[in-house]
Amino acid sequence: MLLAAIVFTAFTKDKPAYMIYNASGRQLSYKKMMKSLGEADIILFGELHNCPIAHWMELELTRDLYAASGKKLVLGAEMFETDNQLILDEFLTGKISEDQFEKEARTWPNYKTDYKPLVDFAKEQGVQFVATNIPRRYANMVYKGGFESLESMTGEARNYMPPLPVPYDPELPAYREMLNMGGMGHEVNDNFPRSQAIKDATMAWFIMQNRGEGSVFIHFNGSYHSDNHQGIAWYLGKYGGEELKTCTVSAVRQEQVDSLEEAHREAADFIIAVPSSMTNTY
Repeated sequence: MLLAAIVFTAFTKDKPAYMIYNASGRQLSYKKMMKSLGEADIILFGELHNCPIAHWMELELTRDLYAASGKKLVLGAEMFETDNQLILDEFLTGKISEDQFEKEARTWPNYKTDYKPLVDFAKEQGVQFVATNIPRRYANMVYKGGFESLESMTGEARNYMPPLPVPYDPELPAYREMLNMGGMGHEVNDNFPRSQAIKDATMAWFIMQNRGEGSVFIHFNGSYHSDNHQGIAWYLGKYGGEELKTCTVSAVRQEQVDSLEEAHREAADFIIAVPSSMTNTY
């Protein structure tokens, strides 16, 4: 009987798939988070690229923001590069097929499971979707030759990046820490964080260029691009966004989600804690 009681007690505890916290670690409801996000001008959703809860939450949040703001909602994503905006627009307006779009837009391997639902929603509702990331060939140029390597690019190529020269602070913790990131498949040198910064700068620039008066712009990016209000958030300030209300969301993994671990506090305005045991999308 004692063993049965112990087993029963062990299985009576809830197993939530996620919990939401504010920056200080106080637990919040989805409704309360949505109320605050609905008042923002720009939302940076920092995802874990292979987390199904993060992707599901992105879609739910998008649907609910659309219900509140209608076509004033604008979507944007790291996963689409600026030189593919025409292809994305052609698909969203029904000019090309889905197969053509997926072949030519260099979609990520997990596009169909994780980002297609967002693109399909934008297509169905007639919502603008902005490709914000710098073409990877230009980020690679910065990795090899620094920001100076972009100065030789033609006028057309410059349409796909922010104005040069790009502001850069190597002392920002997000960039400084990258110099200690060995084993990522890259040689770590001073240009490694610069190749990250050119992505952040491009995303911020195209967010600012495409947000409309009174619109809510929700942007999807890896959490490292917006955690601790650095990366994209820092560049938004440089490109005229100081007066705009920017809210950040970050998805994190931890063993238990009944409280927010100290390491994740202050990472964003809202932190979505997901169990480490959650299934990955890839």
